Amino acid sequence: MHLTNLQIQLAARPIGFPKLTDFQAVETANPVPAEGELLLETLWLSVDPYMRGRMSDAKSYAEPVKLGEVMVGGTVNRVVESKADGFKAGDIVAGFSGWQRYAIANPKQLRKLDPTLAPISTALGVVGMPGLTAYFGLLDVCDPKAGETVVVSGAAGAVGSIVGQIAKIKGCRVVGIAGTNDKVKWLVEEMGFDAAYNYKDTPNHLAKLRQLCPNGIDVYFDNVGGVITDAAMIHMNVHARVAICGQISQYNLEQPEMGPRMLGMLIVKRAKVQGLLVTDYMARWGEGTKELGGWLKSGKLKYEETIVDGLEKAPEAFLAMLRGENTGKMLVRVEGN
Repeated sequence: MHLTNLQIQLAARPIGFPKLTDFQAVETANPVPAEGELLLETLWLSVDPYMRGRMSDAKSYAEPVKLGEVMVGGTVNRVVESKADGFKAGDIVAGFSGWQRYAIANPKQLRKLDPTLAPISTALGVVGMPGLTAYFGLLDVCDPKAGETVVVSGAAGAVGSIVGQIAKIKGCRVVGIAGTNDKVKWLVEEMGFDAAYNYKDTPNHLAKLRQLCPNGIDVYFDNVGGVITDAAMIHMNVHARVAICGQISQYNLEQPEMGPRMLGMLIVKRAKVQGLLVTDYMARWGEGTKELGGWLKSGKLKYEETIVDGLEKAPEAFLAMLRGENTGKMLVRVEGN
């Protein structure tokens, strides 16, 4: 056990795209658990797009991180010391301990992991929050039917790559949108997408979607927003369903992006558009985890991880994820893991 606790704290609220100087690394005293609590050591840390919103003080669905506070984030941890029933030193758990080496946790905020069932890092990816977001966002919000066309933006990310594979399991035709030719190749050759394209070298998204989706779009799973979503909305079929999971193209803009107002298309197409927060489904996470785990074990579901080593590198990993440099889930492997 280290003599001090390394924390990555929010040092400044970003203007536009975040910078490394918006974070600060601070050594603090190691925390001590009280009765009923656990002392945890972080093994894996997740960095995710939603964290950009938590760095802002704008009103949203969750409280912002205060300046000088530890950055929020999902974690996989090892129990160092237990003063709670049902847990012992050495147990592996998943929770939200944030960007720090050690943390105190209430057992009610954790789920115990079995390292023999799957690599523990998957609790932050394919069978964790990203996988559950894909599962409930696609199946509950969009209700895909066999033979329908599903389009996924941000398709090579942690959520999008799982969305596309679940859609294939359900018998759909799946088209992905990603940011490099290598990712496009990976989606088609490794993840089983029927087609994909690189948005960065596509000047006309509407024409590209018309080419790749000759029968229109029945389901659009949106992780990106902006001009890609404008084009997808125009190409929707009657009674299409749209899940708004993320708007990463908009998160770092200093001024709101002006664009077409697409609400009229919802009348023409009698389409449904619904925002998505996976926390709304927490009562059913057990169901989703069981289904995802079964697909993973049977080989129907694949995953990719982009790993950065060292807690001190968490800000760099976060910025790389916002730039789209990851394939699949971006993770930080903390020192000592």
